[in-house]
Amino acid sequence: MKTNQLMRSLVILFSFITLTFAISSCEEDDTTPVIVNETGTMTDIDGNVYKTVKINGKWWMAENLEVKTFRDGTSILDGQTDNNWKDTIAAYCLYNNLSTAPGLLYNSYAVLSSKVLAPQGWHIATDDEWKSLEQSQGMAAATSNLFGWRGTEEAQKLKIEGSKGWVRYADLWPTNASGFSAAAGSNRLPNGTFGDPGLLHTGFWWTATLDAASDELLYRYMDYKKTTILRSHSEKGYGFSVRCVKD
Repeated sequence: MKTNQLMRSLVILFSFITLTFAISSCEEDDTTPVIVNETGTMTDIDGNVYKTVKINGKWWMAENLEVKTFRDGTSILDGQTDNNWKDTIAAYCLYNNLSTAPGLLYNSYAVLSSKVLAPQGWHIATDDEWKSLEQSQGMAAATSNLFGWRGTEEAQKLKIEGSKGWVRYADLWPTNASGFSAAAGSNRLPNGTFGDPGLLHTGFWWTATLDAASDELLYRYMDYKKTTILRSHSEKGYGFSVRCVKD
């Protein structure tokens, strides 16, 4: 009798453990990954404080730039109105004037300005530095040199985790394994129109490198529907986000 009771108890216990495991396996893993990269902060000329992260030996801003003053103390043109934005001079704007936008958008005239957009001790990330960043997340060196959509899962490792900065699409779930915290700040077109579908869907970042063939700045683009990263170049009137690297 005792043996039968013991067997029944063991069967019940085993069934409970199996059911618990099955349920937990079906639940979505929304836990924030542990980032082991070294982190810090930096401050720009306007007093804005940014999170920073050390990736593959380089210190990167872990937030998009939002400075409104060049390093030499000159104010950057507020290009919020269409007329100001359409001018062919250095300008910034806030996506659709939304306070929730992750940083400012700059045209490439601001990126290329001799007055220097990047804070003291920092510089706008070059195309090669972006390649190095991508390679540190698993992209092959030869692949990083290509134009168009490249890689496999690198964007997911660079995007801020979970739903903090991107709309959820299907089973794609950013991990921010790098600590880079890329947020979807969208873009602005040369005619003043803001990118669609907009915030939380797309992110564009200028590099400081001109494409020799087109004389246009190279940039990176991440999309909420994709795990890969696009590399291309664009005319100077577009408005993209900016990330800086420590000198």
